[in-house]
Amino acid sequence: MNAPTIALLSSLCFLSACNNTPKQLAPAPLALTELDEFRLSKVESQEEIFALTPRIKRQLDSAFPEDTRSLETTKRLLHFLLENGDASLSYQSGATLTANQAYADLNANCLSLSILAYSLAEYLGLEGQFQKVHIPEYWARNNGFSLLTGHINLKVREHDKHAINRTIIYPGSRSLVIDFDPNSRQAAFKTSHINKARITAMFYNNKGVSAMLSHDYGRAYSYYKAAINTDSAYSGAWGNLGVLLRLTNLYPEAEVAYQYAITLDADNNTALGNLALLYNLTNREQQGDAILTQLDKKRQTNPYYHISLGNDAYATGRYEDAIAHFKKARTLDSNLHDSDFGLARIYFQLGDLKLAKKYLTMANNKADFDHDKQRYESKLQALRSHTAKLTDYQ
Repeated sequence: MNAPTIALLSSLCFLSACNNTPKQLAPAPLALTELDEFRLSKVESQEEIFALTPRIKRQLDSAFPEDTRSLETTKRLLHFLLENGDASLSYQSGATLTANQAYADLNANCLSLSILAYSLAEYLGLEGQFQKVHIPEYWARNNGFSLLTGHINLKVREHDKHAINRTIIYPGSRSLVIDFDPNSRQAAFKTSHINKARITAMFYNNKGVSAMLSHDYGRAYSYYKAAINTDSAYSGAWGNLGVLLRLTNLYPEAEVAYQYAITLDADNNTALGNLALLYNLTNREQQGDAILTQLDKKRQTNPYYHISLGNDAYATGRYEDAIAHFKKARTLDSNLHDSDFGLARIYFQLGDLKLAKKYLTMANNKADFDHDKQRYESKLQALRSHTAKLTDYQ
């Protein structure tokens, strides 16, 4: 890829570490979280991340009296989050917010909305279980970086005591899965459990990436340090710490961080790609190219990989290469609107308004999120009047 790759929780949620850590690991290189090169700043505590204000609790008590609470009655609240989250979710740049912040502003990523749903369900006497959703690798672009995204959802169920104290028509535990990505809901990807510490580390990791993209390296370091202190087995935080160390020219330290991220999760392809970049920066091109060749071969059947390569090619004006990648992505999965939008942008740049309109219409028809449909429809309207400027979109 033309740009360095880092892992990011955007409106989806990134996870890189396996749920079960290896039985025997080398000691974590915690000295990397005690470097003097960075000025530390305060970060949110886990309690602050999941807390609900007294005002929110009063609203919940009023809407859901304690003696009437059940999974069935609270479905209304959780479905409200689901529907309004989809409507306002900023798919590529949603903010990472605490539960209280997300309650006030649903324009957040799936991690934040899942944290909010967890806290609301817990207050209402239900049990929440975070789940990693095993989606294919997917990349977005931000400030010249290729950003890897991932996804989580939340499974909510009644406590066993509720089943004992209340007559239930259907015996056994009842549950509800809250998933803020319609594509994930429809595809029914495999899931695995993750604990609250991992979710907290992911929150810190997200905030660290946002700070890093804003060149606030001291704040980014503070969040990565908090993520590792909360869950030292979280591969994604070590990988992103490595990116920060590389950006600040601490190459030996960055290499240690990448290597440990890969030790924790051999499938952390983002850390592998960044290690290859570091090898190339330090005159070890043969090792770097070997990794990149391995990753390229591994990713050839992933349509999102070709969409990412198509976006890279488009950004550098290599339109023929971009067309080839977007068409390859369509061959691998014809239901993705991103590849159609990519082709629409290219054909507009090439002056073929007929093909641009064709692919933009297809992208609009395939999009799930309202904001995607709105931007495609606005572009279609502009295209019809020959005033479209598709290059404004990332």
